[in-house]
Amino acid sequence: MTTDTHAAVRLAGVTKHFGDVQAVRGIDLEIQRGEMVAFLGPNGAGKTTTIDMILGLSQPSGGAVEVLGMQPRQAIARGLVAAVMQSGGLLKDLTVRETVQYTASLFADTKPVDEVLESAGILSLADRRVAKCSGGEQQRLRFAMALLSDPALLLLDEPTTGMDVEGRRSFWSAIREDARQGRSVLFATHYLEEADLYADRIVLISNGTIVADGTGSEIKSLASGRTVRATLPDADGTALAALAGVDSVEVRGDQVYVHSKDSDAVARYLLNETGARDLEITAHGLEDAFLSLTGKTDASLQGTRVETTDQRTDQTEGALR
Repeated sequence: MTTDTHAAVRLAGVTKHFGDVQAVRGIDLEIQRGEMVAFLGPNGAGKTTTIDMILGLSQPSGGAVEVLGMQPRQAIARGLVAAVMQSGGLLKDLTVRETVQYTASLFADTKPVDEVLESAGILSLADRRVAKCSGGEQQRLRFAMALLSDPALLLLDEPTTGMDVEGRRSFWSAIREDARQGRSVLFATHYLEEADLYADRIVLISNGTIVADGTGSEIKSLASGRTVRATLPDADGTALAALAGVDSVEVRGDQVYVHSKDSDAVARYLLNETGARDLEITAHGLEDAFLSLTGKTDASLQGTRVETTDQRTDQTEGALR
């Protein structure tokens, strides 16, 4: 990894237009060395376009993009940037070790093959054919390939897709260890809990602009209010919605959920004016903040996935060789 002091990523007033469509509307962002940053946002928010510009796959319409103090393509040519995409790029008839050895032959200088296999947790699978590997094991193989050049910046697109719970924990443990050694990590995920648990910062993008940037706690604090849940058969949602400070009311069978800026007032009303029981008050989490800040419905949570195609994956992997 490089030892200079430049920011891993710097975007200054970056815009990107596709005809009349403004995909990115002026993004300012810095990612420092050793930071783990989660990049979240619904479909069409501009995440993919921004990542493409960081990878040098497209040029901004305005503003500047720097990676480790240089143009993205320069950083990639020097082996300082690697990406782990969620699909594509693997030859099914090769073994795990052969795949990594082949990738290593594309670089002038790489880390030892067994070392990256060990870091990715798949050394024991070295002689297994790729076709016989699970989806999670193939993701770990892509991670091993990305580590070969010892990059200073690692971009991850849905890195734990196909992994079980234990595999995800082990994977993020390895990523965190990399970050402690100075590697910067930018990852996109649709698992909001991953962003909350593992990212030093969460950058939330919507409609081509950054709407929030901070720690998980700071992002969650932007979703004001709390949720009051209670068991209340035949709940009068209209009466509850009329209470001061109430944002919304959901009735699910005999359960009522009241989202309010004044949860104490709602609790008093339920306990004193109704037959509610099993009352519970909870603070809003990252999902609530995501919905609040992007103005999306629950169904749109699937939009936190960075949309990619096999063609874009192949372009990205080609750029990193």
